[in-house]
Amino acid sequence: MNKGLSDQLQAAFQDLVPVSRPLVENKCIPDSGWIAGFATAEGCFFVNIQKSVTTKSGVNIQLEFNISQHKRDEQLVANLVKFLGCGNTYIKGNICRFRVTNFTNIIVKILPFFKVNFIQGEKLKDFEDFCKVAQIVKDKNHLTPPKALKL
Repeated sequence: MNKGLSDQLQAAFQDLVPVSRPLVENKCIPDSGWIAGFATAEGCFFVNIQKSVTTKSGVNIQLEFNISQHKRDEQLVANLVKFLGCGNTYIKGNICRFRVTNFTNIIVKILPFFKVNFIQGEKLKDFEDFCKVAQIVKDKNHLTPPKALKL
């Protein structure tokens, strides 16, 4: 729908008058509960596991929390950095992304924030798994060879 109606839908709804999407100027973040709701809908708790020749276990693990939006919401994404006190913004094409990969920031800022400001619904399961992986990495149990690693 963001790219307009397909030819089939245009034919089916010929009397439809398009309405332009209003530009939202106020990109402020009202409170931490708003971020929790926004992250529930738009956030991603991601664990990246890559092969590595420099580690004994043969893998490198990186945790990431991100929220992606259209680049028109770049100010909102920048405000996430200010509000949470961590992370960076990245723009690629039409996508603007708030991204936290620094492990200390994830442990000290992101996890405690969402343990107080709750993620809802199915994404809560993702957050809980993310917390388990973060604890494994914090305890350095991810350095154990993968066969012995219990998730």
